[in-house]
Amino acid sequence: MTSLAKTALWSLLALLIALPSTISWMKYNSYTANKKRTDLRRRCPKVREIRNFDLESMMGFWHVVQYYASTEELPEYACMRSIFGWNAEEKHITMNFTYIFAEDPLRESLQGNITWNIPNFESPGHWMHTEDIYEGIYNTYVLDTDYKSWGLIMHCAEKKKHPRYLSALLLSREPTLGDNVINFLREKLPRYDIDLSFMFPINQTSCESRTESSSNDPLAYILEDRKYAKDMFKVINQP
Repeated sequence: MTSLAKTALWSLLALLIALPSTISWMKYNSYTANKKRTDLRRRCPKVREIRNFDLESMMGFWHVVQYYASTEELPEYACMRSIFGWNAEEKHITMNFTYIFAEDPLRESLQGNITWNIPNFESPGHWMHTEDIYEGIYNTYVLDTDYKSWGLIMHCAEKKKHPRYLSALLLSREPTLGDNVINFLREKLPRYDIDLSFMFPINQTSCESRTESSSNDPLAYILEDRKYAKDMFKVINQP
């Protein structure tokens, strides 16, 4: 068999492996296929963060049970988890997060981290990103939380000559959250120009079987030119 024939055979094999999950994925999201987005605006919305916010009670481990981003049109992630930490000496908040691509048969665990400072300690529910990659304004707001069970945070970045980047994370201390709480939190988002059609659930089952990656990839928070894994078995939606 020639090298060209072998290459074609491997390409066909990869396609056959990926095809069933691709069909399932597209069927799940068929309602967004022809939907025109109404949430791609230039400026970040004005936000009033949570009142009487207890920063230290917000820290610790959270499951991300639903996820929205203005750059996402399909549910790409699973097993997304976040650990928040407060460094009292440096006055920084950090979030270390892990996730996998939902359609990755290898279930490779990717990871990243974000660091914030608090510009005004009278409003500790408003954080600002410290990374140099985030040119311009990039704010995070805690919209609501009961600290023990659920939370809702929103990020928004403004960058010159680009639509603003907006994302939201619906958090739970447990892998699942009741529908009544989810609906209660989701209803807070449309006032910030978030189209709930693109707020996707994140599967938190079978997450312990993930394989660890050696890369440190804050993919979910890159503003543009999103980085995609190049493994031929991964089926990723291209923007």
